[in-house]
Amino acid sequence: HEAETSRRDTATSPLSARPPSLSSTSGTYVTYSTGVTQKQPTQISQSPESSHSVTRLPRSTSLGWRVQPGSGGGPPQIAGPMLAASSGQVALCVPRRAPSPLNRRLLLPRPALLLVLRRGGNRPAAGHLRCAAAPPPPSADSTLENPVRRKCSPLLESALLPSGSSSTVHEWKAVPDIWRTAAEKYADRVAVIDPYHEPRSEWTYKQLEQEILDFSQGLRAIGVAPDEKLALFADNSCRWLVADQGIMATGAINVVRGTRSSDEELFQIYTHSESIALVVDSPQFFNRIAESFISRINARFIVLLWGDKSCIDSKAVKDIPLYDYKDITELGQESRNSLLYSRQQGEQYVFETITPEDVATLIYTSGTSGTPKGVMLTHQNLLHQINNLWEVVPAEPGDRFLSMLPPWHAYERACEYFIFTYGIQQVYTTVKHLKEDLQRYQPHYIISVPLVYETLYSSIHRQISSNSAAQKIIALALIKISLLYMEAKKIYEGTVLSNNPVEPSFIVYAVKWLWARLVASFLWPLHNLAKKLVYRKIHSAIGISKAGISGGGSLPMHVDKFFEAIGIKVQNGYGLTETSPVAAARRPSCNVLGTVGHPIKHTDIKVVDIETGEVLPDGSKGIVKIKGPLVMKGYYKNPSATNQALDQEGWFNTGDIGWIAPHHAVGPSRKCGGVIVLEGRAKDTIVLSTGENVEPAEIEEAASRSNLIHQIVVIGQDQRRLGAIIVPNSDEVLAEAKRKSIVDENDKLTKDKVMNLLYDELRKWTEHCSFRVGPILIVDEPFAIDNGLMTPTMKIRRDKVTAKYRKEIEALFK
Repeated sequence: HEAETSRRDTATSPLSARPPSLSSTSGTYVTYSTGVTQKQPTQISQSPESSHSVTRLPRSTSLGWRVQPGSGGGPPQIAGPMLAASSGQVALCVPRRAPSPLNRRLLLPRPALLLVLRRGGNRPAAGHLRCAAAPPPPSADSTLENPVRRKCSPLLESALLPSGSSSTVHEWKAVPDIWRTAAEKYADRVAVIDPYHEPRSEWTYKQLEQEILDFSQGLRAIGVAPDEKLALFADNSCRWLVADQGIMATGAINVVRGTRSSDEELFQIYTHSESIALVVDSPQFFNRIAESFISRINARFIVLLWGDKSCIDSKAVKDIPLYDYKDITELGQESRNSLLYSRQQGEQYVFETITPEDVATLIYTSGTSGTPKGVMLTHQNLLHQINNLWEVVPAEPGDRFLSMLPPWHAYERACEYFIFTYGIQQVYTTVKHLKEDLQRYQPHYIISVPLVYETLYSSIHRQISSNSAAQKIIALALIKISLLYMEAKKIYEGTVLSNNPVEPSFIVYAVKWLWARLVASFLWPLHNLAKKLVYRKIHSAIGISKAGISGGGSLPMHVDKFFEAIGIKVQNGYGLTETSPVAAARRPSCNVLGTVGHPIKHTDIKVVDIETGEVLPDGSKGIVKIKGPLVMKGYYKNPSATNQALDQEGWFNTGDIGWIAPHHAVGPSRKCGGVIVLEGRAKDTIVLSTGENVEPAEIEEAASRSNLIHQIVVIGQDQRRLGAIIVPNSDEVLAEAKRKSIVDENDKLTKDKVMNLLYDELRKWTEHCSFRVGPILIVDEPFAIDNGLMTPTMKIRRDKVTAKYRKEIEALFK
């Protein structure tokens, strides 16, 4: 019996172990006696007085069927399933003409009993059990006085809405609406391939839509109500997508996170969001969090997306109802059939449409500098992304995308929703399988964070270095020629980035244009030779035939230039969780390196002075602010943080430092006008004791080009000079030491020699930077998600790193 009915005070939740009761005015009672163990439900008798059969059933904590008193003293009407449970015994009353629930997948294996439905005025004798609470008998032409309120996605589930209320226009009002349109357009096209979960899944668009419909109705069947919050703690998979959209389609709000987050972080998110239930990835993940997490939360039920329920730690579950993915979809399928084909049950519910202003999801920020905050994104926020990203990614039916980011990451999530509206095929992969899947599936696009492109860059260079000396020299020489060719090409194409508001003279530019043309003409044959000898092999190894889309962090310039030189287009974008997230992105026709492109449609971006808040002219550096339908509703239960981030006019303060490229009519920058350039975070700015402000991102990006430096964090707040914490790349350091013959007879390096090597690398790669790095601290433990020094979106947590090495940093500057 749904927990959110208006009879909350008398109705009993189907999740309760207590037996429900029936109003004495209804005159419908249930008697029982212990039955014989049977593996399958079996009809064993039928009441001669009414149209109801009696069934022996296995014990179940699932939803049962509602009994409604008959009109005018007639037999009771079965308006929906109702569970009656007592001392391990359950039963189900089934109307002759109602859709049979006997093939329902029951969740607990213990057998139960025989129940007989009676009609009469006697009170039940001892040992008898009453059915679920029901209202007084209505008149023949009356309907249920307090129907259960439900919400649904107006286009996806238009059949559930009252007759005549569904819109005839195919306009999306809620995110799940996209699946009806996609299923109609691309019904038999393969939508998703998930090769690394058991069972392996490959669904068409029509099948995917049906999975979402069944999952959403299954959640309604176990009592999920609109606006309730469900914690979805799972990793990237096709079932994550179904669970995400299924929750949204009920009008509930999903609270998302991945399995690599710490138990304490998950606990804080669950409790702060006021979630009522838990959807988890696998038995392994559940068992990991069981002891420290499950015992401290109130969960109405738990849903397992993958794996076998028998692998779950039963002690941790206790009396919490446990469902697996199949349980929910089968419950949903039968409940939906009952809704659509049984008029009596249909009268129990009033379906309202989800509105664009309703909150769709809560995403807790990564927390690079502080406690995570719950970002409330509405359906309108996400639909803004779905409707306006085609200019950035002109996807076509049949294009193949490789998906590996955490799906709760706002960037991956919004892009997934968008691309499915164009009939693409998405293949799920992991970091472990990325290299082989790039070659196997040859994706047209990959959507990922800068770290993935940096990893590909390093992998390609390692492969080149492993060749013979002659092959290595030729390959590196050809890459340098291609880089020079692309620099010359930018000049005459007008994509040279500049923050100078003064337009160059026509004569000066004409000379530069002519010179660039001559250089490009000279280098073109060699660049073309590089394509055939070197780049073709790279392309066949990684695919990405149309574009790699990068977001969620700063893309290093050397990586950007390298992929451009070898003919793989990488389009960088920008946004935050609070902006749903994409606010700006480079277009295929205007892919200006070093920028995050132009704002997407219906999005306003301005740069203001850090101190005064006044709007700055193009080319001037300040704080980036964003406004539009993509901006969040606010931070959940945190009005003070919301007011700090959003002003009264709706401008969101990103906290990022950047500038807007000036518009030029002529010159090498004529196509760059209006693009956004980012230069770091305002809160990351290091203020030296000399009063100088330093943006560490520039130095870190330059230093990370070294093969010897795996990770680096620049430090120096309130100090006279900068320092750095470095995680060395041990294998590369040892190889470099051997080349320089500075290892001892046991092939080992002293700490001083490692220090000297890293100092040399820092000087080499940061010589063009405005500031130099002084003392360095070498640490062996990498900054990772598992040790809390990196966010789940793979950004280094500066505050955590500096806190961990606080004493060492103090000693370093002494």
